Amino acid sequence: MNKRNLPPVPPEIQALVPYKPGKPIEELERELGISGAIKLASNENPLGPSPKAVAAMAQALEGLHRYPDGAGFELRQALAGRYGLAQEQIVLGNGSNEIIELLCRAFLRPGDLALAASPSFLMYSKLVQVAGGQLKEVPLSDFRLDLNALAQAIEPRTRLVFVNNPDNPAGTAFSAEEFKAFLDQVPDGVIVVLDEAYIEFASDPQVAQGTDFLEHQVPVVVMRTFSKAYGLAGLRVGFGLGPVEVMDILHRVRQPFNTSILAQAAGTAALADEEFFNKTMELTWQGLKDFYACFESLGLTYVPSQANFVLVKIGPKASQVADGLLRRGVIVRKMASYGLPEFLRVSVGLPQENRRFMDELKAILEEG
Repeated sequence: MNKRNLPPVPPEIQALVPYKPGKPIEELERELGISGAIKLASNENPLGPSPKAVAAMAQALEGLHRYPDGAGFELRQALAGRYGLAQEQIVLGNGSNEIIELLCRAFLRPGDLALAASPSFLMYSKLVQVAGGQLKEVPLSDFRLDLNALAQAIEPRTRLVFVNNPDNPAGTAFSAEEFKAFLDQVPDGVIVVLDEAYIEFASDPQVAQGTDFLEHQVPVVVMRTFSKAYGLAGLRVGFGLGPVEVMDILHRVRQPFNTSILAQAAGTAALADEEFFNKTMELTWQGLKDFYACFESLGLTYVPSQANFVLVKIGPKASQVADGLLRRGVIVRKMASYGLPEFLRVSVGLPQENRRFMDELKAILEEG
């Protein structure tokens, strides 16, 4: 094959390492020659999509020869009604990942800084790097975001501060009082990006809700998604909420048809399906309780979670344990890429999936 001469590639792009998602069930079964594998690695909704969302997509299929509504009017109208906002305060994204990308594209220039906790969602660093910016990381403190340390780390070149609540990968969360104290320390010229991908799962009423802070003097952009609680991960639909002046900039840099006809229809319907939402919450909260009881019986340390997953400390053999689970058809997430090589992250699944994971984990640990 002839070697092609390409235009110069910026060093920050050459240095990127592609994001490695969780292993698909089909790939695992092909590799190991097994069937009936379960995936508890990507924090997905084990109930599947909302039935109302499925029906809305079926009805929307006949319109697939048309371009989607570039403004996403119906979905933004539904979101505006849910959160008591104007449509001008809402931007849709191809997953909440795209909202991160839009913010980086709009507000970062080469040499600018962004802040985030460490470990944290891996896409923050990658998208900041693509924009030519630099990500400065502040370590978690006892698996919680150290908001005071984040505030102290802000420099004159800082443009964006990413905080996720509940945290990924720890599942911990901060309170409204803590968040307000943090915002009061943020100087002018900085946007606080509050990633609430898992906020619906928070069972503690003290956990901060970003929608309560959209009128703060510091511009706060809240990111949420339909991928988790609403079971629409495969459609890639998320949204950002924030000040009109920030949303206006994001609308200028986003692609005109960044959410599909099916995504908009499903999101609108899912938002109205309270029965499905409540069932998801009940399943998640019970699954977490079952995990905690299992880990305690095995003498394992874990981090109590406000999300739909739990971080558990296995020890030096965490990677081998994950591989052992994999061979038994149970996919969980290794955490070495997050700087936590002795931990595994496990998503809540269906009750029978949770039981299978717990039984297999116990068997592997007893084997030594």
